[in-house]
Amino acid sequence: MAVKDRVEAVLNVGLRVPSIMLLDVLYRWDVSSFFQKIQRSSLSNNPLFQYKYLALYLHYVGYILSLVLLTLPRQHLVKLYLYVVTALLLFAGHQVSRDYVRSELDSGYEGPVYLEPLSMSRFTMALIGQLVVCTLCSCVMQTKRIWLFSAHLLPLGARLCLVPLETIVFINRFSMIFTGLEVIYFLATNLLVPYNLAKTAYRELAQVVEVYGLLALGMSLWNQLVLPVLFMCFWLVLFALQIYTYFSDNVRECCSTPYSLLGLVFTVSFIALGVLTLCKFYLQGYRAFMNDNTMHRGMTEGITLLILAVQTGLIELQVIHRAFLLSIILFIVVASILQSMLEIADPIVLALGASRDKSLWKHFRAVSLCLFLLIFPAYMSYMICQFFHMDFWLLIIISSSILTSLQVLGTLLIYVLFMVEEFRKAPVENMDEVIYYVNGTYRLLEFLVAVCVVCYGISETVFGEWSVMGSTIILVHSYYNVWLRAQLGWQSFLLRRDAVNKIKSLPTASDAQLEQYNDICAICFQDMSSAVITPCSHFFHAGCLKKWLYVQESCPLCHAQLKSQAPAASASNSETNQSSAGQEGASDENKDKTQSEDGDDDEEGSAGQEEDDGATSSSSSSCFPLESQTSSFSPSTSDHI
Repeated sequence: MAVKDRVEAVLNVGLRVPSIMLLDVLYRWDVSSFFQKIQRSSLSNNPLFQYKYLALYLHYVGYILSLVLLTLPRQHLVKLYLYVVTALLLFAGHQVSRDYVRSELDSGYEGPVYLEPLSMSRFTMALIGQLVVCTLCSCVMQTKRIWLFSAHLLPLGARLCLVPLETIVFINRFSMIFTGLEVIYFLATNLLVPYNLAKTAYRELAQVVEVYGLLALGMSLWNQLVLPVLFMCFWLVLFALQIYTYFSDNVRECCSTPYSLLGLVFTVSFIALGVLTLCKFYLQGYRAFMNDNTMHRGMTEGITLLILAVQTGLIELQVIHRAFLLSIILFIVVASILQSMLEIADPIVLALGASRDKSLWKHFRAVSLCLFLLIFPAYMSYMICQFFHMDFWLLIIISSSILTSLQVLGTLLIYVLFMVEEFRKAPVENMDEVIYYVNGTYRLLEFLVAVCVVCYGISETVFGEWSVMGSTIILVHSYYNVWLRAQLGWQSFLLRRDAVNKIKSLPTASDAQLEQYNDICAICFQDMSSAVITPCSHFFHAGCLKKWLYVQESCPLCHAQLKSQAPAASASNSETNQSSAGQEGASDENKDKTQSEDGDDDEEGSAGQEEDDGATSSSSSSCFPLESQTSSFSPSTSDHI
């Protein structure tokens, strides 16, 4: 990205932050309480504070102006800020001129300026200040007519010409009025600019909605305004403005309005994104950024914070209660970040255990992160139990951290089993069973915790305070965390049971058949000391074939469907298949020889045909099992695969 594009991106966010801050201030401002305070003060007789509804209308006008500033295109927003900067510079020039005139009146010296050192010093400082103001205004407005901003130089010129001090006061007022008239003229000439902008924006919005729809319009505004980064910057600015106070007060005040809450949500999202990115980089280095998972971009943690804050009414609570509740919500968010880190680390750790990678540094990084994810959630749960009284609600809160530690423990156990199998250089019996039971144990614990949460939520809804948000969350939680988990677990159990039944129904190969087959398992590419025979006469390890049947119910080589059947029936079917295959092979040979006999009627041909028939019958009777077992590797079978 070029430097110009980066500057424009920074301006696009930075220039919109004040509009969010203005919305936040307007949300905090209570007009009724403000007028009650005014009535108790000495300003109650001021005409400006006697019309409450006028101030209320101005309050709503402030909302409109803030939204306009928020949605203005970047070019017009830059121009608007340049106009504001010019107005502030002109005001600064007026202040410099007024202070100079007051200092001259206080001194009472009306002689030449260069004869009085103090007067000369005041004159020099005021002149330098006014020249700087004029130059900056000319640069900001991009004009060479510097005289348009030089009205505040008139009192200095009059003092240099020895004009009486009383007259200089009137000249200063004239310069201020002249500058004000310039500003009014400029505003009058650009009075229709907001109307034209609104008209153009309405026309463009109508075209976008008509062609692409409201969803496309919302996505376009989301990308152009960069709302996540915008609200994060707003919250950081708000946090920085209050950093001089105590830390807890600072955090409590930085989530007291909807705008500051959104800023906190996006800030937490970007922090979570940074933590997860560092986690992936620690595990995989630069290769981690090649395949990015959309679920690990921090939005899950931000949405979790937003849902919990809205459901519990965080911004409507008192300061102390808000701090208490925010600490619990942040605990849940941190637990969610740790769970996302586990989702990143789990497949990498298991892949290292199953692979033959001898890099100690890779194994150290994976194991050290798992140990951190094992200890830190347990420590968090212990600390929050020390601060709060243990009850069912607190148990539900810390359940996520406890389950994270349990899942990490299961991952480390499977990793150790893989490493043991690797060092033994031979497959471990029933390894798949052990892994299944380890995974099934903590999946069952997750399911029980989800059921407890649903039961507690239903009891709170029935016997406590009912809310639409709470009921919606219970329904969503019941569907995704209870129903889908139960359905997935039951399907996994059925697939495993069917696979076990299929393996038991297949015949076991004898030592003679294995010696005659003399090949490796086509799934694991290891030698076979024991194997099962499929109905299509293929040999596999029982454990390997069982893992394959978890995925699909077909032969790994020829993709023939494997149906459950009794072992005796399977053995008889296998023998029948072998005998039929031998008969078909013999009949094919006899047909070929008969055709050759018809073509040759001499004795030599007849004798040769009898000799070939004898050889064919002897070879088919002696080599039939090998032929039937290796028929799967014929060209027709490979083409089918």
